[in-house]
Amino acid sequence: MSEPERRRGRAHDAEGAREAILNAAEKVFAEHGFDGARIDAIAEAAGYNKSRIFHYYDDKLGLYAAVLRRIDQQASELQARVFAPLLTDESLTSDARKFRTTIETVIGFLFDFLVENPPILRMFTWEAAEGWQTFRKIASQFSTDDVKMFRQLLGKAQEAGLIRPGMDPYRMFLIAYATCLGYLIFSPPLEMSFEDEELSSPDALVRVREMIVDFVVRGMMVDPVEAKP
Repeated sequence: MSEPERRRGRAHDAEGAREAILNAAEKVFAEHGFDGARIDAIAEAAGYNKSRIFHYYDDKLGLYAAVLRRIDQQASELQARVFAPLLTDESLTSDARKFRTTIETVIGFLFDFLVENPPILRMFTWEAAEGWQTFRKIASQFSTDDVKMFRQLLGKAQEAGLIRPGMDPYRMFLIAYATCLGYLIFSPPLEMSFEDEELSSPDALVRVREMIVDFVVRGMMVDPVEAKP
């Protein structure tokens, strides 16, 4: 085997090791939170020793940050595919129907991403329970460019008269995001308490998704009914 081939082989092995470690770490952090997670458990689940983990990620906080960065990157890649065709339309902030479609798409995306990635819910729950003390240490590692761009978009739509005057559309989205999180976190125990209520089945989640989207659109837009196609 030539030297370039050996280097490619080592790079492939390292990439596979990193992926296995991140997968194991995501699972353990979701189950136990940052403070409760043990590197020994992550190493055992990943099939690699602790020295390999520390070689790649320095310490437990570095590994935790890498797990969250991967989730953030996955979300950003999905956002780019979903929103790029919408955001490149120059008439978006002056056409009520197009803007409504964009808002529906954004909220639906947030809900779907959380449904499809349960570890995120558990990690956020642990962080909230611990006062976000761990995330505060690594928050500066995450880009906010997409948030800034979205806030500018909302501002233009409000200037164009699509969003109610006096409404803070960005905070409205934060409320919508919190609603998605809250429903997905608390629907299982409520379903256990009220056995006749179907709250977390696939059909129930479809209905709730529609309700949250409608709540945001009606609360934010001027005459949203007239904006329907």
